[in-house]
Amino acid sequence: MTEHTTMNSIRKIVIAGGGTSGWLAAAAISKVLGKNLDITLIESPEIGRIGVGEATIPTLRVFHKLLGINERELMAHVQGTFKLGIEFSNWANKGDKYFHSFGLTGRDCWACQFQHFWLAGKKYGIDVPFGDYCPESKAARLEKCSGENDGINYAYHFDANLYADYLKIFSLKLGVKHVEGFIEKVVVSPENGFITSLLLKDGQEIEGDLFLDCTGFKAMLIDGALNTPYVPYGHYLPCDSAVALQTELVQAPKPYTQSIAHDFGWQWRIPLQHRAGNGMVYSSRHVSDDEAIGTLLKNLEGRPVTEPRVIKYKTGRRMKVWNKNCIAVGLTAGFIEPLESTSIHLAMSAIYRLMRYFPQNEIVMSNVDEFNTQSQVEMDRARNFVILHYHATQRDDTEFWRYCKNMEIPEALAHRVQLFKDTAAIALEEKELFLNDSWVQVMMGQGIMPTAYHPIADVMGEMELKSFLRSLSGKVGETVAAMPTHQQFINQYCKAKPL
Repeated sequence: MTEHTTMNSIRKIVIAGGGTSGWLAAAAISKVLGKNLDITLIESPEIGRIGVGEATIPTLRVFHKLLGINERELMAHVQGTFKLGIEFSNWANKGDKYFHSFGLTGRDCWACQFQHFWLAGKKYGIDVPFGDYCPESKAARLEKCSGENDGINYAYHFDANLYADYLKIFSLKLGVKHVEGFIEKVVVSPENGFITSLLLKDGQEIEGDLFLDCTGFKAMLIDGALNTPYVPYGHYLPCDSAVALQTELVQAPKPYTQSIAHDFGWQWRIPLQHRAGNGMVYSSRHVSDDEAIGTLLKNLEGRPVTEPRVIKYKTGRRMKVWNKNCIAVGLTAGFIEPLESTSIHLAMSAIYRLMRYFPQNEIVMSNVDEFNTQSQVEMDRARNFVILHYHATQRDDTEFWRYCKNMEIPEALAHRVQLFKDTAAIALEEKELFLNDSWVQVMMGQGIMPTAYHPIADVMGEMELKSFLRSLSGKVGETVAAMPTHQQFINQYCKAKPL
């Protein structure tokens, strides 16, 4: 260890790897704790960033507020558009479509959530779609959008490389040292197995007290040096490959991500201001790379402006995200898969957690254990939500979908599905990432319908319930009618300069 650690202080933070997770970590730690720390980020110019993650979830906005990032400036810099949710096509059955929005639907009461009142309305012939009670869902379908001042909950679509560059500029202004170089060797102490330094190809040696491994799937520190085991998710999440490419924009950007199921996986469409991101996520056991690329190319809306790039990945998580004096962040810590855009969130969440459990004088096991337990719980819960999309299907038209439909699922997920079927309730644990409305929209969207609902919904008589539901959908209609189109909102709020 360096002399600082033997003197019981953690001062030198070394971040291995740039990209989104590396620069997110550098930005947050330098902003919140930077006065007392010496932060160095090592980035290799030879290693390209994955840079696929172009869709996010709303939690990132909270993180940006913590950092004091100006949203308008950021969105213009990253060619950003707004995301009110995700449209799912062909997931339950071919030809089906449903929407998972980020907004709150209807109004809850102390005993139960809104879905119970919506279900009660069905017996009186009220057949208004669930999404009509949610401003974000209705706005998305009409391709309208508005900002935070109107109470709208949204996330972003952006160019991941431009985002990493924005965070890099932000971090350097706060005093983060940037070293370009290729990590040739991770030096480990023979006494206690802690990492002492990183040796670069050009002979530089970067010493540190705490190391953040942001080297992506390579996991050069947490796996390469510390041999930390990986817990695979592949038996629940059969997709292990993605092919990504970019296309010209052929229409105004939609305020949502499109997720289109195919015979062996699914396709994403993500509109930015200057182009569209496209990709195919698939199971290599069920289709070849060439066939997946061919299917993607046949289903594009615009002319490709990049070559297709195949990315192989292994779903799962580290058994220990924090091992010795090394913390894995981003893809190094684990990966669920691109569906529902959890990747940047999980990197951000790990950084939050590090700031909450930052070692005071020295690294103590109780702190490390708590960090690891929380990481494991968060990752497994988010994984369960993603599994739901694959498993809750009526599709049996291909080997891939038959596997998904019939596979064994985690006990906690099976219980949650059964409880919803029996009672229409979603029993959430503390601090879950995906809340009631997310689960309800995906379950009902994929054909899981409750057989009962909470009796409190029947306390209202027919006239009262009809009036209650009419008033809620009417308010949503008024809110959405007053919104500009998504393109108008971008033009007035954060129009990017042409690249």
